[in-house]
Amino acid sequence: MIQTKKDSGVKFKAIGLAILAALLYGVSSPVAKLLLRELPPVLMAALLYLGAGFGMAGVNAYIELRKKERFEAQITKNETKYILWMIVLDIAAPILLMFGLSKTTAANASLLNNFEIVATSLIALFIFKETVGRRMWFAITLITISSIILSVSDFSSLSFSLGSIFVLLACIFWGLENNCTRMLSLKDPLQIVVIKGLGSGTGSALICFYLKAYSNNWLYIAIALLLGFVTYGLGIFLYIRAQRDLGAARTSAYYATAPFIGVLISFLVLHEPITKSFLIALAIMLLGTYFAVSEDHKHKHAHNYERHEHKHRHDDGHHMHMHDEDITFEHSHEHTHDLMEHKHAHTPDLHHRHMH
Repeated sequence: MIQTKKDSGVKFKAIGLAILAALLYGVSSPVAKLLLRELPPVLMAALLYLGAGFGMAGVNAYIELRKKERFEAQITKNETKYILWMIVLDIAAPILLMFGLSKTTAANASLLNNFEIVATSLIALFIFKETVGRRMWFAITLITISSIILSVSDFSSLSFSLGSIFVLLACIFWGLENNCTRMLSLKDPLQIVVIKGLGSGTGSALICFYLKAYSNNWLYIAIALLLGFVTYGLGIFLYIRAQRDLGAARTSAYYATAPFIGVLISFLVLHEPITKSFLIALAIMLLGTYFAVSEDHKHKHAHNYERHEHKHRHDDGHHMHMHDEDITFEHSHEHTHDLMEHKHAHTPDLHHRHMH
């Protein structure tokens, strides 16, 4: 048996990236609320995605012009099915949510929308075979409860109707999309965001034309595109990067801190009051986060033979193949993993998809 010493800093760095992604998404909510005074909601969604796609495409072009060396693996035709599913689901989910909103109350939709965390975790467990232990399930449950408390002020507003089914379907679609994105997380996250932003943004824009959801307020449109680049573009980039090391379920749990960040920003910028329910939800959220962060998943496991390409180092106990020269920095190339068995603390990244 080989005993590895995987740097625990990798896990906490990934957690930090997930929370930073949530911070950026949390910033988008109060700013978008101001922009919605002049822009239709469907158009806003299209502009945020397009801003992310065009903005990150500009970053990609800048890197190419500077001729900086790229260490990330490029997307290949092998990932086509996940890319297509990612785009289709990102277009379909908001449509389902809009149908749901048209047939139920906003409070009911907001409450049911928290099912996305659970849907992501269940899909990760049963379809994509991602390990979710008892401690993590407890954390996900607490985080979901806190999100529910935060999202609705009157629990009697919860009702089950045709609109509720549409909202729950939207959550399931987003849960599937989160897991499809996770399957791409070993590839260049910048390239993924460009494809995701332009693909989903174009699809949403076509829906805008169909619904005739237009606006001629070019200043607000420009601000929405910039907001999309900063919050969605950079936020999705960080989210994908976190998924690489944490898996879909855990990243989704940390990302659930976004509404709390949005409330705090609304308090500071829009002077909206902090309620008792927010403080209660925050305490539960912090407890859930503690259980998630303190999870120590460690056991003897086997790695099967596998050949793939992604960014990696040679000091992580998993990439011990040889080169013609000594390479000590992160790099990317197609490489082979031989059959290996060892024991160390790990998260359900794409190298640890074993069964329990």
